[in-house]
Amino acid sequence: MKDPGRIVIIGAGPTGLGAAYRLEEIGFERFLVVETKGFPGGLATSYRDSQGFTWDVGGHVQFSHYSYYDDVLDLVMRGRWLSHDRSAWVWTGGRFIPYPFQYNLRYLPEDQRQRALEGLQNVADEKKPKAKNFAEWIEATYGQGLAEIFLYPYNEKVWGYPLETLDSHWVGDRVPPPDPERIRQSLAASRDDNSWGPNRTFRFPQRGGTGAIWQAVAASIHPSRLLFDTPVDSIDIQNKRLMLRNGSALTFDHLITTMPLDLLCARTEGLESDTEELALQLVSSSCHIIGIGLKGPEPRALAGKCWIYFPDANSPYYRVTVFSHYSPDNVPPGGEHWSLMAEVCESPFRPVDQKQIESQVITAMQEDGLITSANEVVSVWHRRESHGYPTPFLGRDQVLGRLLPALEQLSVFSRGRFGAWKYEVSNQDHSFMQGVELVDRLFGRGEEVTLNNPDLVNSGHFRRRQE
Repeated sequence: MKDPGRIVIIGAGPTGLGAAYRLEEIGFERFLVVETKGFPGGLATSYRDSQGFTWDVGGHVQFSHYSYYDDVLDLVMRGRWLSHDRSAWVWTGGRFIPYPFQYNLRYLPEDQRQRALEGLQNVADEKKPKAKNFAEWIEATYGQGLAEIFLYPYNEKVWGYPLETLDSHWVGDRVPPPDPERIRQSLAASRDDNSWGPNRTFRFPQRGGTGAIWQAVAASIHPSRLLFDTPVDSIDIQNKRLMLRNGSALTFDHLITTMPLDLLCARTEGLESDTEELALQLVSSSCHIIGIGLKGPEPRALAGKCWIYFPDANSPYYRVTVFSHYSPDNVPPGGEHWSLMAEVCESPFRPVDQKQIESQVITAMQEDGLITSANEVVSVWHRRESHGYPTPFLGRDQVLGRLLPALEQLSVFSRGRFGAWKYEVSNQDHSFMQGVELVDRLFGRGEEVTLNNPDLVNSGHFRRRQE
């Protein structure tokens, strides 16, 4: 496609900014980014509360599968980074266990360790049929012991849906596979094994939280092409027109949208009935992010830790980030403050009492030893994101395989964490590159590898540098 005409981009999060950045880079000027909020970032925005604590919308860290993404961030951030070695842990049964859990079984009580090892051995010895859902995949991959001790309860807290209703095709290289020989060697040597994963080292902005990255990317785009504080009320697909809440309208030849796919279809006039029905099948969960700002000595058990997973039922959260460890700018100056950021899933199967969840989180943090009597809670920040996790429900790929092409026939390209509805490629680097690769496809410069081949992208063997 040599001339796609006028392009409108809905959303100034990582995907929309990725598309805008690439359009400017190749010299295309006839585009406009429309953003509901008064600032860029989307789900990667950061907020500073009234007490001077900075909070992300979840536990974001910067690691990448793409050289192009790294180059862009290096350019716009100008070295304003802090680097960290990942120190991730699991808190269960009153003890900290290094992540990945399955490679650090020496921390378990003897009976649980034996159950886990027996399950792993059974997996190695038995040939099982192909898993029909995520629950079956977990047991077929890790064995019954590890499934029951950690993987079932943790994943139920993260996803908020019965694991039997989820697919397993999304997993790829996102979950560390078991290596029985490696596990035995770690046990024999009584050593920690926490080196797995692409995020074992990561970086974080010196100031402003994760949102500072997207402020910097947006600042590199000509301001005349960014329209903030402009919600889209509806889309007239037949006339290729956006109806804005301020009463005005925008026309487009091609629409790149990053709004949640279900909301997109609900707000689009003129769709075929089967397209609307497909959108109704999409499944997601909400997320509560609760930041606890503290004053007083940090518990010694948290020294050096980045984030902690919580499978046990008494904790409402599935993950807590020691957010003050990421940057000293995340807390007020003076050295007396530190912060914890909890994430709580909400779904029809895991309801959340919004009036009680803050106090429930604080109580659980005290029970889990994250907050002691020497600490004073000086700030509580709470944000609910209605679209938190795009759920990989059974049949998702079939729904997306019909829904996304149907929209593209109408010159509407839905991309991003909730635009493409693929959790496995919804990190910030994935989302940014979905925008970049879509632009390249529209101009005949390349393919959408991230959207169409998540396993290749996440394998570590794909780090294409964009020309």
